Order: sequence, then structure tokens, then C-alpha cells
Amino acid sequence: MSLYISTNTSAAKANYYLGVNTERLQKSIRNLASGTRLSSPVEDPGSLAVSMKLNASINRLSGAMSNVQNGISFLEVQDGILDTVGKIIDRMSELKGLASQDPMKNELDRNTYNNEFKDLQMQLYDISQMTFNGVSLFANYTSNGTSEVLYNGMNQSLQRDHTISIYTSENGSSGSKVSLHKSMLQSALTISMKLKLAGSVDGLDDTATSSGNEAGAWTTVVNNQLAGAGNNAVADYGNMAISETNADAWVTLASPSLASTINLDQISVGVITSVLENISYLRAQNGGAGSRLNFAYGSLAQQKTNMKAAYGRIVDVDIAAESTRLAKYNVLAQGAAAMIAQANQMPEIALILLR
Repeated sequence: MSLYISTNTSAAKANYYLGVNTERLQKSIRNLASGTRLSSPVEDPGSLAVSMKLNASINRLSGAMSNVQNGISFLEVQDGILDTVGKIIDRMSELKGLASQDPMKNELDRNTYNNEFKDLQMQLYDISQMTFNGVSLFANYTSNGTSEVLYNGMNQSLQRDHTISIYTSENGSSGSKVSLHKSMLQSALTISMKLKLAGSVDGLDDTATSSGNEAGAWTTVVNNQLAGAGNNAVADYGNMAISETNADAWVTLASPSLASTINLDQISVGVITSVLENISYLRAQNGGAGSRLNFAYGSLAQQKTNMKAAYGRIVDVDIAAESTRLAKYNVLAQGAAAMIAQANQMPEIALILLR
């Protein structure tokens, strides 16, 4: 073997391997410190591209889950208020019995019950105006906002309904959705003496006019109640005196003012009972939409979990394997450094020959 002083080939090669092993050691340290095996885009560009798309999908799923949770909260608040409305209607029914079925009550007693009955009507109107984060909880107008909603129970017309859409997938408006009904509380509280609903065939519509101006269904009934026995009343169904014996008259139990409230002796127990049935239907409708949202949320949560698992398989570092590599390259780097020291001793042999 030839000896050289100017060029130490062994030291150069040992230095090269020291650099390679040091770089690999640093990569292992970087991967273990970051917890990802894609700490640099040059390591696996294809997997990096896939991981970015998966991460974006996970973020969109998180947004959809948040929207669904807000929808569930909306329905829970709405149901709680409808429960209160049901209790108020039940109290109205009780007041009707107390005022008309007990011969021991005098006129003052009946007037006291009637005052509470009127107060509860205004309370129902106030409830119908409640909002959730600035969004009305109950619908007074259709989705396009051009006409008043008309409640008709299980025969509800979609054209006289009001729904809002909750998107339940990562694809937004192009994906699946759940339609929530904004309960038509005011319309459900509006009924004829013969127990017809506002949206029935012989119910209310928007063709009524008052002094030449178009009047909505619920608004017309309120005007009718304000008109008392029919003076200046509007429309065919508003031109009738409100009394317990008038089957064609229309009434509403939600009144914006004391002047438009009705008295206990003007309506029958059957009217109050039918209104209570309307409220129970609205609660059932609310529960059905809530059930769909709960299932949608569960599906989204499962999708997000699976997507996170897929994302982790691509980007997460295998701690066991990487720790093994760390130990390996640590030994190799130290060995290379030691070999450089040994290689640097070789020119001294050549110097011995020169002495």
C-alpha cells in the first residue's frame, strides 16, 4: 500500500461517512422531536400532498360538526320554549274550566280568571318573538319572506312552511343536509271555532285585504279580534263575530296587545285542546329533526376519527423504528469520527521513513 502525505484518502472517506451518518442522525432526531416522518417535503412529496388534503377534509368535518351542534342547540332551545307554551295552553284550559264550570264562582272570580287568560295570550305572543343568537326561533313568514306561514299539521304545504338547512358533510351545500323546521308557533295558535287549521283547504290565505292593503293570515285574525263584533273587520273569515257558538270565526291565542285578546267566554274548551294538539305536533316535529341531527353528528364524529387515523398513518413517525435508527446512526457517526482520528495518524508512518 502506498503512503501519501499530501492526500489522506482514508481520512477523506471517513469524513464522508461521518457527514452521511450525521445527516441521518439529525433526520432521526428531527422526526422524533416533531413526531412526524414528513418533517421535510423532500422526503416523500406524494405522501405530503395526500396528508394536506386529508388534513383539509378533517378541518371541514370539524366545521360541519360545529354547525350540527349549533342546530341541535337551536332545537333544544326551541323545544324548551314549546314545552312552556304547552304548559301555558294547559293553564288556559284549566282557567276555562274554573271560570265556566264552577257555579260557586261569582262575577269577580270569573273576571280574575279572565284577566289571567288575557295576560297569557300576550305572554304567548312574546314567546313567539324569541330568538336564538339573533335568529328567530319561530317562523312567521315562509322561507322566501313574502307571505305568512300557514300551519296544517301532517298535511303541511311546503310552500307555506319555513325550513333552514344544516349541512352535514365536508362537502358543504353540495353534500347531505338536514332541514330544520322553524316552528310556526303563531299559526299553530290560530284556529277556527270549528277546529280548522290555518293551512287547511277552508283555512286562511294571503288574499285578504284591509282598506285595500294586503293583510297576512295571522295579522288578519288579530285585526278581526281587534274589530270585536265585526266592525271594520277584514276578509270573509274576519267579518264574523267571535263567540263560542260561531263555528266560522277565527281566533288566535297569541295577541300582541291587550286590546286584541279574547275572553274566556268567547271560545270553547275544544279550541284550546286543538291548539294544545298543534303544539304537541310541533314538539314531535322538533324531536324528529333533533334525532336526525344526532345521527348526523355521530356519523361526522366517526368520519373524523377515521380520517384522523388515515392522516396519522401517513405522517406520524414510528417511534420504535425511528429510535432504532437513531441508535444505529449515533453509533455510526461516532465510529466515523473515531476512524477519522485513526486515518489522521497514517501520514506519521510516512514521516518515519523521512527521518
